[in-house]
Amino acid sequence: MSILLDKNTNILVQGITGSEGLFHTEQMLNYNAKVLCGVTPGKGGQVVTKNQLPVFNSIKDAKKQFDIHPTTIFVPPKFAADAIIEAIEENIKLIVCISEGIPVRDMIEVKNMLNKSSSILIGPNCPGIITAEESKIGITPGFICKKGSIGILSRSGTLTYEAIDQVVNIGLGLTTAVGIGGDSVIGSSMIDILKHFDADEETKGIVMIGEIGGNMENEAAKWIKDNMNKPVVSFIAGQTAPKGKRMGHAGAIISEGSETAEAKITILKECGVTISNTVSEIGSTMKRIIG
Repeated sequence: MSILLDKNTNILVQGITGSEGLFHTEQMLNYNAKVLCGVTPGKGGQVVTKNQLPVFNSIKDAKKQFDIHPTTIFVPPKFAADAIIEAIEENIKLIVCISEGIPVRDMIEVKNMLNKSSSILIGPNCPGIITAEESKIGITPGFICKKGSIGILSRSGTLTYEAIDQVVNIGLGLTTAVGIGGDSVIGSSMIDILKHFDADEETKGIVMIGEIGGNMENEAAKWIKDNMNKPVVSFIAGQTAPKGKRMGHAGAIISEGSETAEAKITILKECGVTISNTVSEIGSTMKRIIG
């Protein structure tokens, strides 16, 4: 089992002819992901990659020939919101946006459209989704993944990879890993992804990696307390960050109150979530509580 993505998922790549899009499309194909085609406006009619994938000018054109499930977006930030909006308008159910640096004003427009649609957006500024030994959308390295029983949910890209590596090396393995992105405006919350993992019979435990800034982890903690019986291990990044200083490309900023790492850890513990005190203890902590 998996969430959002499996070996039968038909994938489209927006921005497939760019250097990032082309490279990561090849990597997805190497992981046996079913990438069927791509879209780059003005480049329709070309073929790319060793698989000779067709390129279309629009998603509408691609849908005339292919049954598309999700799209993944490798588009420069100033055009990325338009790419997401195009996917929403074409009723693409799952949209995974890898692009980093989309203006907040553009993302607010995207969020308004999402709220009126049935589309799910993962990202922007995220590593994407990988279902171990089946398929991947985005940039997560496939070679570190091995099928197992742990779901991973993370605001941090690189810590997603670290968590995968740890649960695999400790012998638990992975169902699906979802990097939701660390920007201030993203498509899916932690609760949105937790609901999918909670409903997946093969996922026996969840690793949830949060960061300083915002209240998403606190809201997730309360939802876990009220709704989940599966064990959850959480690590909060940025525990040593100075107050008032903006940290990293995700724009996380620590402030007084519930947005600090200390406050989030306290709330998570109160809600029954097990805390991994360091990054290096994520796997061993999950092994200990899952039995």
